[in-house]
Amino acid sequence: MYKQLLQPLLFALDAERAHRITFAMLKLAYALPPARWLLKQLYYYRPEALACEVAGIRFPSRVGIAAGLDKNAEIIRPLGAIGVGFVEIGTVTPRPQAGNDRPRLFRLKPDRAIINRMGFNNEGMEAVVQRLKRHKGQLVIGGNIGKNKITPNEQAIDDYLACYEALQPWVDYFVVNVSSPNTPNLRDLQEKEPLKHLLHTLQNVNLQQPSPKPIFLKIAPDLSDTQLSDIVEVVQQTGIAGVIATNTTISREGLQTSPTTLTQIGAGGLSGHPLRQRATEVIRYLRQALGAEVALIGVGGIHSPQDALEKLEAGADLVQVYTGFVYEGPMLIKQIHKALAHTKPIQAAPAQ
Repeated sequence: MYKQLLQPLLFALDAERAHRITFAMLKLAYALPPARWLLKQLYYYRPEALACEVAGIRFPSRVGIAAGLDKNAEIIRPLGAIGVGFVEIGTVTPRPQAGNDRPRLFRLKPDRAIINRMGFNNEGMEAVVQRLKRHKGQLVIGGNIGKNKITPNEQAIDDYLACYEALQPWVDYFVVNVSSPNTPNLRDLQEKEPLKHLLHTLQNVNLQQPSPKPIFLKIAPDLSDTQLSDIVEVVQQTGIAGVIATNTTISREGLQTSPTTLTQIGAGGLSGHPLRQRATEVIRYLRQALGAEVALIGVGGIHSPQDALEKLEAGADLVQVYTGFVYEGPMLIKQIHKALAHTKPIQAAPAQ
């Protein structure tokens, strides 16, 4: 129903407007019992056998929603109704921010891809916390945290700590986002020494809590092997739970979309099908370098069950979808779950 009816209507609209309309439709469907029943009948398929334990957390399934879709924790329950195993909210910053100027979200239909330069637009940590307090479901929630645009990198740690402290009682795991290309100079924090300082500081605060939460690092696909080796060293030295590979790319290599169109769109992070191979390569590299002790979440270019299985076979313990969800619709979650239910179990990383 989605690809035949809803997608053509939504794709006729500006991408950001379509995003908001989709949210409104999901909220309405969940609020009306008959519509919620129909939603579950159409899309929900999550047998108990799909549950797994990763980083000490029991996930109802290995398939979740990547950060960026539900920035402000608005549609956690509707997403649960269609069967996802976990939702990563954010990126959340301490203070609300509008993000970059519009237009800032673009579809590349020939490539089944999206370019965004949203710029961490979100309502801020306090508004997100108020929504999370009302969430009483069984869905696993990740909190993706970042710094405000106006915060200099020298003070970035203060923003990450503020978000950690605000969200700590309400999320199951954290993701440190230093890899978005849409906040000026943010990716400088991926360099070895500033990253080590940031993660050490967060992990030290985390381990002092009565109930520490697993901390993941989200990395860019554009890192060289040398930089990936630095990431491996930092992860091992700081003792964080895992890595999410990968964020969006600044590369435009191999796209079918015309150079003229790409020039008109301008800067931003590319997600979707063109990212599939590189994201899988990074996952495989990290698994070989980190061994089985560190959890990996694979994201990037998952548009089919085969794409999800590819990430898991490369070494990911869990997978996330976003752009594939936009192009393929909620049936993608059900299809991946059915493929997992009929596939030989893939061993997850041991709990931390």
